Amino acid sequence: MTGPAWRILKPLERWGTAVENAVLVLLLALMMLLASAQIVLRLFFDTGIIWSDELLKILVLWIALVGSIATSRNRRHLRIDLLSHYVPERWARLPAVVVDAFAAVVCGTIAWHSARYVVLAIDDTVLIGIPAWTVQGILPVAFGLMAYRFALWSIDDLMSLLGGVRKEPG
Repeated sequence: MTGPAWRILKPLERWGTAVENAVLVLLLALMMLLASAQIVLRLFFDTGIIWSDELLKILVLWIALVGSIATSRNRRHLRIDLLSHYVPERWARLPAVVVDAFAAVVCGTIAWHSARYVVLAIDDTVLIGIPAWTVQGILPVAFGLMAYRFALWSIDDLMSLLGGVRKEPG
C-alpha cells in the first residue's frame, strides 16, 4: 500500500501493535501478581482474596484473546501447511486464500454470535457486581479484529495470486 492513505494507516498500525503488546504485558503482570499474592496469603496467613480465582479466570480469557489478536497480526497463528511444499511458490498462495477466507468467515460468525451473547447477558454481573458485558466484551472485539485481519490476508494473497503486487496488510 502506498500513497496518502498509507501515511495515515502505518502510524495507526504501529500504535495498534503497541497497544496490543502493552495490554498483553499488563494482563500477564496482573495475573502473576494476583496469583502470587493469593499463594502467599493462603500459605502464610490462612486467608485469601475471595474474588481472585474468578478474576484470574477472566484474565486468562483476556490474555488468550488478546494473544490471538496479536498472532493474527503477524500471521503467526496455527496453520497446517502441507500443500505449499509441493507446488510453485505463486500457487502456494491459493490454499492460503481459501484458509484465510474460511478463518475470516468463522471468526466473523463467532464475533456476531458473541456480540449477541453479550447483549443477552447485559444485566448479569461478575466478581463484585461488575457488569458482565465489560468482561465479555472482549469476545466480539477480538473475533471481529481477527476476522478483519484474516480477510485482509486472504485478499492480499488473492491479489498476489492474480498477479498484483504483494502488500503486507496489518
